[in-house]
Amino acid sequence: DVQLQASGGGLVQAGGSLRLSCAAFGFTFDDYAIGWFRQAPGKEREGVSCISSFDGLTYYTDSVKGRFTISSDRTKNTVYLQMNSLKPEDTAVYYCAASAIRGPDGAITVHQVNYWGQGTLVTVSS
Repeated sequence: DVQLQASGGGLVQAGGSLRLSCAAFGFTFDDYAIGWFRQAPGKEREGVSCISSFDGLTYYTDSVKGRFTISSDRTKNTVYLQMNSLKPEDTAVYYCAASAIRGPDGAITVHQVNYWGQGTLVTVSS
């Protein structure tokens, strides 16, 4: 069965760090861009970061550039999102997602997602 297993969320103080993990099962890892969306209460789900393992192309939304780093371990079919210098506005439920289609910049959209993982809650206190 196709699964995206997300983990790593938690509660941290502003300026702290978390590492999210997304382990993929049941599909060909390199055929998909895999990454993270997030959704805060009252806001639309937005793309945060993603990576295409076959060529290493990465995407970051502007608000996380310089703070978040996405990486892929092809031997483990796992994508990691290292989140540093966390801000209260990063508070959201983070969803792992996989898409067979990406844009020219490497990004994927909600409408292009083929598989969703469960959400993991990231809470950043001020």
